[in-house]
Amino acid sequence: MQSNNSLCFASLIDDGATAFGHRQPLPPPFGRENEENRRSLTQMVIRLFDHWKLSTADQLELLGLSNNSRRMLTQYRKGKALPGNRDLLDRLGWLLVIHQNLRTLYPVNSEICYHWVHERNRYLDNFTPLEIMKKQGFIGIYRVAQLLEHLVEL
Repeated sequence: MQSNNSLCFASLIDDGATAFGHRQPLPPPFGRENEENRRSLTQMVIRLFDHWKLSTADQLELLGLSNNSRRMLTQYRKGKALPGNRDLLDRLGWLLVIHQNLRTLYPVNSEICYHWVHERNRYLDNFTPLEIMKKQGFIGIYRVAQLLEHLVEL
């Protein structure tokens, strides 16, 4: 992990730059205590969901929110920060690790990078990464992140 925690995480979504190391889902300053940083993180994840072309229901599932939270998702899109609970922050961190690793694996082809979550994957018993993340929740997100970390290390 880089020691400079002031690096901008927005580059993960915009240009694929590495802003944090593997196996560290959410380094400071994105902890529970900093609403402005959580707001930035929220916007990055919303942009990631847009790149992945996820339905509202899929976005809610990946965030661990109920289907009744659709109105909240709209507020997050408008700039409200996601709550600072540990489960949600860990989910966001691992989703960004997934994106980081996809950008590492496919640095010149953003189309593959953004569509990868919708493709069947032999390492996931022919399920799509999105199906695994939705069915298994946080564990599925972590599982997909670990798969990608393994592929990056090959």
